[in-house]
Amino acid sequence: MNTKMQTEIASMKEGGKRLGNILQKLLDAARVGVSLLAIEAMADDLIKKAGGTASFKTVKGYQWATCLCVNEVVVHGIPIAYELKDGDVLTIDAGMMYEGLHTDTAWTKEVKSHPSGLGTKVKSSEEKEKFLKIGEEALWKAIDQARVGNRIGHISRTIQTIIEGAGYSIVKTLVGHGVGRNLHEPPQIPGFLKDTIENTMLLEEGMTIAIEVIYAMGGGEIVYDNADGWTLATRDRSLSAVFEHSIAITRDGPLILTKAGE
Repeated sequence: MNTKMQTEIASMKEGGKRLGNILQKLLDAARVGVSLLAIEAMADDLIKKAGGTASFKTVKGYQWATCLCVNEVVVHGIPIAYELKDGDVLTIDAGMMYEGLHTDTAWTKEVKSHPSGLGTKVKSSEEKEKFLKIGEEALWKAIDQARVGNRIGHISRTIQTIIEGAGYSIVKTLVGHGVGRNLHEPPQIPGFLKDTIENTMLLEEGMTIAIEVIYAMGGGEIVYDNADGWTLATRDRSLSAVFEHSIAITRDGPLILTKAGE
């Protein structure tokens, strides 16, 4: 069982808070006309200034601090020179190793030329806002299930019920995961229920996991988007989003490790 000592969880909480603050700054900076490369450079700089190491750079063959996914790109989007456009849906995914322990977080936003959404097609913007709101709701409710005595299936069922109940699709080939001493650890945290809840892993005090809501507006099938070996996109080119927090399971309930704060 990949449980952590209280001292390790304390380090992950501090590193995760710093990462959460970095993610918030990156989301704020992601505006019309800003390039993905500029967001990547900012992330790399902020992680170093926070006393951390970019977790994603510890993955063999991956040399960036972030994954930046636009519109139909689901995960592993490599930062490129693309400049954000009005109405783009952008996922920023980042990880940081702090005091030898990793945390991982991601969030999706619609890039708008005006805070009120002026300049976009109103109907289109409303559809995107609903799409993103559902994913965020699924994450918060899934986190609430991460309690001692519950099972991974409680988390999975919650995500699936909310996403599919809204008419969207879970990307079933991608899952959440344990996190801490390594960026990716057991157990896997699917966004859908593969089996009966009783046959899924029991959640225990001290476990640290990254809960990910990975879903699409259309179908949930994904394909490699190009020849870079990383970028995965929806097969039907429908919009995709990811909402992710690293959490610790404590006797007092779920502790969000990657929450921004002072």
